[in-house]
Amino acid sequence: MKSLFIIAIATALLLAQNNTTKQIDLNSTLSKNIQKEIEKEKKYAKEQKFYMGKDYNLSEHEVDKDTLKNVPLIKPDYDFDMSDVYRDDDENVSE
Repeated sequence: MKSLFIIAIATALLLAQNNTTKQIDLNSTLSKNIQKEIEKEKKYAKEQKFYMGKDYNLSEHEVDKDTLKNVPLIKPDYDFDMSDVYRDDDENVSE
């Protein structure tokens, strides 16, 4: 009975130590991320500038209109009829 009690206490201590190690790793990762964000805020405070759309060069993402000529035109299918969908069954009954 005493050995079972000792094993239970040893297991609890090992699990607590493992949990503490994970918590320390999580805290260190969190503090690193917070430190990165603080550095960004310092940069923005120094520049005192909010970045707007005109500050970015998006010309490399533009589509060349000459390449669009090779894209085939997909014509819509206008023969889809939904008139039967909303019809009541009572209307179809012959009297």
